[in-house]
Amino acid sequence: MSKKEHEFELSVAKREIFGKKLNKIRKSGLIPANIYGEGFKSQAVSINQIAFHKTFKKAKETQVVYLKIDNSKDNIPVLIHNVQHHPIDNKVIHIDFRKVDLQKKIETEVPVKFIGESEAVSQKKGVFQTISDTLLVEALPDKIPSQIEVDISNLKEVNDQIQVKSLKISTDYVFKEDPEKTIVRITEHKEEEIAPQTEAPTTEVTEQKEEVVEGEVATEGKPEEKKAEEKPVSKEAEKPKDA
Repeated sequence: MSKKEHEFELSVAKREIFGKKLNKIRKSGLIPANIYGEGFKSQAVSINQIAFHKTFKKAKETQVVYLKIDNSKDNIPVLIHNVQHHPIDNKVIHIDFRKVDLQKKIETEVPVKFIGESEAVSQKKGVFQTISDTLLVEALPDKIPSQIEVDISNLKEVNDQIQVKSLKISTDYVFKEDPEKTIVRITEHKEEEIAPQTEAPTTEVTEQKEEVVEGEVATEGKPEEKKAEEKPVSKEAEKPKDA
């Protein structure tokens, strides 16, 4: 097996199947995808499901991945930009690969990773509240950090917070966020409000007339029946029949 030229490489195949027929290639273990980017003609491709998951687990959406179309010698540098999941079983059903120019800076979202321990939380003074779990940065594609580390050890009291302006400055990337943007803060414990107990309402049982179901004809109260009810019973009818 030849040694990889880059850390993350994937082989893809040109795809000529679209629409409802895509389920057929999904069942065969492939994922439909598109490659797009500035100055690049969009290309429909498919990729092996297992190979993609193995790479995506490490590269995420921040590391450059090099694609080979139909085992071509050319490597296309891309970022995994959009991964769509099935709403029920959460399987990956489509991927967008964003072609990048390694010489041009781009903006992209990078996940935040909290490190350290907050005294306010450990001593149960307050609750840790995450305001933003990603931050927008600008960098060359191969200089994008896999994550932004935020040290929370300075959060010691309620209302302590960390803003973008408090983060370390890097020579590889710049933040494209408002410096005053809050990333995390410590908030007060909220006591559970107990609803006042109320007496259960008593139900008064009253005699009601039989309800008439919509669509049925009410028989009670018909003139004919009322007359029948009012007709006196003959004395002969009152006599018991012989056994």
